Amino acid sequence: MKDLIKKVTEAFGPSGAEGSVREVIRKEIEPYVDEIRVDALGNLIALKKGKGGKKVILDGHMDEIGLMVTHIDDKGFLRFGNIGGVNPFVALGQRVYFENGTMGVIGSERVDDPKDLKLEKLFIDIGAKSKEEAAAKVNVGDSCAFYQPFVDLGDRVVAKAMDDRIACVVIIEVLKRLKDAPHDIYAVFATQEEVGLRGARAAAYGITPDVGIAFDVTRTGDTPKARTMEVSLGGGAAIKVKDSSVIAHPALKNYMVKVAKEKGIKYQMEVLEAGGTDTSAIQMTKAGIPAGCISIPCRYIHSPCEMVDMGDVEACVLLAKALCESSLEF
Repeated sequence: MKDLIKKVTEAFGPSGAEGSVREVIRKEIEPYVDEIRVDALGNLIALKKGKGGKKVILDGHMDEIGLMVTHIDDKGFLRFGNIGGVNPFVALGQRVYFENGTMGVIGSERVDDPKDLKLEKLFIDIGAKSKEEAAAKVNVGDSCAFYQPFVDLGDRVVAKAMDDRIACVVIIEVLKRLKDAPHDIYAVFATQEEVGLRGARAAAYGITPDVGIAFDVTRTGDTPKARTMEVSLGGGAAIKVKDSSVIAHPALKNYMVKVAKEKGIKYQMEVLEAGGTDTSAIQMTKAGIPAGCISIPCRYIHSPCEMVDMGDVEACVLLAKALCESSLEF
């Protein structure tokens, strides 16, 4: 899966500009699904037909955090706003790239007290000497992503946009491995999660599934002096109990645990104190959908160097495949 992870994480796709990564994913899944379409919000929706069972959504968002140009000054420096949760301390000194290939470096005004470092103090330097030179490469309203290549550390891998491209990889792998599923599987590669769970909400409304399973990264509590949390890298697939946006459907959550135990799949329970996922958007669609979430443990979330464990990724694939092959009676 490492080649696939490299391919999807290095693709460009901040929220609202997911066209490039969508095409990468489309090419990967075309041989394994019966139908593919793109809806009005840009969601890539693929159907793998089953044998008349339930309608099941497997959702992973394909957008990533990023920045958007708000102003170009007379010297060619770019001011920007954030797309999703961007920490100024993480952003400072990072390289960014635009979809047209323009590269830049994030710099800062003079800040005497680190506590005063805010996004509005930062700018992007694309090497331009004037407003006109900068405007020939970048326009106000253009978005950019952090630039970091995929790195293979052996059992663990590092890349930008693991949130949530690693979930897209899990779903792609399920589509590849799943044979003769009893259910209609709708794979939703959703847009604009980082700015309000927007794509998943629209996709779920259009599909009206019987069951919704979202996939996203989750934080870990295993680094030095980290916030106390049971989830750790290498601990297996994380079955969500709750986060700040959702309490997972209790019966579906228990069913996930049951299937994991029966299949001998390594798992851990996730209680996330802060943060939300597409699970809540699916859950609150129309009159309500039974929804749960399988999370991939991830260190350094919302940074250009997010880390996951390949064993955890495989466990998530195995659990998702087992659920799709099961009766889903809970």
